[in-house]
Amino acid sequence: MNERILIVDDEPGIRQSLRGVLEDDGYQVDTVESGEKCLDLLSRRSFALAFLDVWLPTLDGLDTLARIQEIPFDDRPVVVMISGHGSIDTAVRATKLGAFDFLEKPLTIQKIAIVTKNALAHRRLELENTQLRGDANRQYRIIGESVPMRALRQQMQLMASTNGRVLIYGESGVGKELVAHAIHAMSARASQPFVEVNCAAIPEELIESELFGHTKGSFGGAHESKAGKFRKADGGTIFLDEVGDMSLRTQAKVLRALEEQRVEPVGAHEAVKVDARVIAATNKNLELEIERGNFREDLFYRLNVIPFHVPPLRDRAEDIPLLADHFLAEFTRAYGRKPKEMTPQAYETLEEYHWPGNVRELRNVMERIVILNPQIRIDARHVPLAT
Repeated sequence: MNERILIVDDEPGIRQSLRGVLEDDGYQVDTVESGEKCLDLLSRRSFALAFLDVWLPTLDGLDTLARIQEIPFDDRPVVVMISGHGSIDTAVRATKLGAFDFLEKPLTIQKIAIVTKNALAHRRLELENTQLRGDANRQYRIIGESVPMRALRQQMQLMASTNGRVLIYGESGVGKELVAHAIHAMSARASQPFVEVNCAAIPEELIESELFGHTKGSFGGAHESKAGKFRKADGGTIFLDEVGDMSLRTQAKVLRALEEQRVEPVGAHEAVKVDARVIAATNKNLELEIERGNFREDLFYRLNVIPFHVPPLRDRAEDIPLLADHFLAEFTRAYGRKPKEMTPQAYETLEEYHWPGNVRELRNVMERIVILNPQIRIDARHVPLAT
């Protein structure tokens, strides 16, 4: 084992005995006798776990714990509080401040071994989750340094951590789905499911079953019960793509689900409680659809709590070279090709195009460039654009 443990206790006997037990189990151990020395050592060296006494001279254990929580996550040890005369109130305060566990003296070898194993496993899991979240954030990175894209990222930073419903507007191909994924990845629900529903792709007779589930035998072909997308997204996020294509009947049921935070599977007699953040997207002008009688006004206001507008590619042409380079690198890796470079004339050709298919079309163009052109240097004549 290479995990380092810190013992903070003003009693030399406790420090010595606890150190002996942990070193016998293969851990690297350091000891200090005060909160001040603990914080000083943590500023210079990383520890996976700290056993911290509640009662310390000058800076007590709870104050020391509060200061430890200010250390960046990757360098912050998981903390187990120890006390010879603890109380429920002290244990509760320690837990609220971020302590993993609270042990009362005298400490037994068995208790130390179990808590150490659990605390270190907990820290490893948290580090893995943080890394996965970081990977997700990179996967769903919003590329672009234009003014509208900077504003979009700033809005995402401000709003992703809330549970407010989001409605994403934008033309087809601008990246509404990517924005939805990124919001989820930046939210407190990131470790929970992200469930997508393409409302335009599901037949009208099946969409209620897809969204809310059904019971066995509730209709022809229902040979077994199905949970539905809302229930699958419980605790996480449900993304209703092209929400403007839902029928008025389905809209009414979605509205009820949002109002009551419950869904009623087809054929069921009782509703089921769900906790799913709703992110919707549309390429339509929903206010115009309301005027035409195609979209419910009450549902619009339920969904449009936090509106996001993703600009078309033609309105952020300065981002095209960044996106082109990103896709070029992506596809050269995917197809095992040597890295390619674009000439200034090739970039100029891309920037002057009107991009009716937006980012999705640019991505397809860059994939064709990689597939069709074995040469390293890509000139304007190698750019396959529609006329």
